[in-house]
Amino acid sequence: MLYKLWYIVIKLKQLRGGMMQLTIQATGEHVDVLSYLLAKNPNNRYERTNNGHLIRMFYNRFTSKEVEVTFFVTPDPIALSRDHSERYDITSYINDREFVVSSIFCSFLRSALGTALNGKPKEEYIPWVEHQFTFQFSFGPIASDLTDKQIENIFQPLGYDVEINYGQAEYQVDLRKKSTARWITLNGTTTLQAGLRQLYVLIPVLDNYKHYYIDEKEVEKIERFGKDWLNNHPKREFILRRALRFKELYRSLEIEGELKPVPNKTENRIRLNELRYEKIINYVNKCKYKESIVDLGSGEGKLAVRLGFVKGVQEILAVEPSEGETLKAMDRFEKIKEKDNFVQPTPVMSSLFYYDERLKNKDIIILCEVIEHIDEHRLPKVMKTILVDYQPKSIIITTPNKEYNQIYELGEVYRHPDHRFEWTRNEFQDWCVEQNPGTYDLVFDGIGEEHPTYGCPTQLCLFSRKEDY
Repeated sequence: MLYKLWYIVIKLKQLRGGMMQLTIQATGEHVDVLSYLLAKNPNNRYERTNNGHLIRMFYNRFTSKEVEVTFFVTPDPIALSRDHSERYDITSYINDREFVVSSIFCSFLRSALGTALNGKPKEEYIPWVEHQFTFQFSFGPIASDLTDKQIENIFQPLGYDVEINYGQAEYQVDLRKKSTARWITLNGTTTLQAGLRQLYVLIPVLDNYKHYYIDEKEVEKIERFGKDWLNNHPKREFILRRALRFKELYRSLEIEGELKPVPNKTENRIRLNELRYEKIINYVNKCKYKESIVDLGSGEGKLAVRLGFVKGVQEILAVEPSEGETLKAMDRFEKIKEKDNFVQPTPVMSSLFYYDERLKNKDIIILCEVIEHIDEHRLPKVMKTILVDYQPKSIIITTPNKEYNQIYELGEVYRHPDHRFEWTRNEFQDWCVEQNPGTYDLVFDGIGEEHPTYGCPTQLCLFSRKEDY
């Protein structure tokens, strides 16, 4: 009766949203041994709270021939809003993203199911680690940019039959008829350890959004939990690109087709970010008027600091909606405020979508790698506010060049999981011309090493207000 009550609670929470779950079903002889492989007593309900996130696990069915166990995480929405979203991206400030948290879920999956993932139950049950059972793994909701076919191509080579179902969106405003969130069910015969390891690696690959910083530890995770199945997977390269994002980490695993550790050294090269800042500073120096500058979406203040050393600049407004990023920027500004000829930027908490009197009639407004984080249909409002209401003398916009993604071998994957679009050079130029109310002259340029076919990795447009206006 207690099991059924918790099952009903889960279903109610699913309908309300804000929770992700994994249900493991197994049938056949001796499946009750799974409780020892999981190191979880079927008579007890596992419940933990970690930084406001609630983690629960319980058995809905438990017999010698049938076991069903559910593991679910209910994230703390306040912690996500105040902490994770501010720390890692600008999603919660400029977009509406369905509340699906795959990477957070997997973090707690590892802590709660570590015994099963590592294959280290009590000694008498070690022989069962390699025993195959008939499993059904059901998990969701997953918000994925992949097609159903792409998802099938990830799991079918592992021996699973794949079923995908969509949830219905219940918004007060009819924004969309169907939710992008999906529930995925896998049926197959495997060991518990292999199944959990595959899910642990692949669930964040489906979502393509992570709440944590991706570094060498992510490579170690894939090496450890993917070593027995990933090397022979036909979609291995695609999985690695989605899992690691960054070219240096991805290529570190591409040595002779085997998983290799990342060397403990950094490349002695100029990062594309530095080239962007350098190009922007060059354009600022060329501008006739540059006494007052607005850095929209200033983040940690890296560009704003550089602007503070430009001769002739007297005021810099570092506009950022994230409190966490603003605090980092303030710390950065404070550390160098005493340097010679440095104009300390002024932090401004503000949004791109609301008129802010403080930003009106400035000399230059800069949007460095910002517009691609905004849904396309919302961009015209942003540009109208800037071009018509604020009316700066110059506007500098940079954004990725989609064509150059061929060099990165990204396929259809965007360079950052929060990008809402990436434009070709023609698309960007057409968009800039369309936004221009006729009061600005436009100049286009590229940033970074230029490819004869694909152009530069980053594209730039300078809006210069005509002297007659």
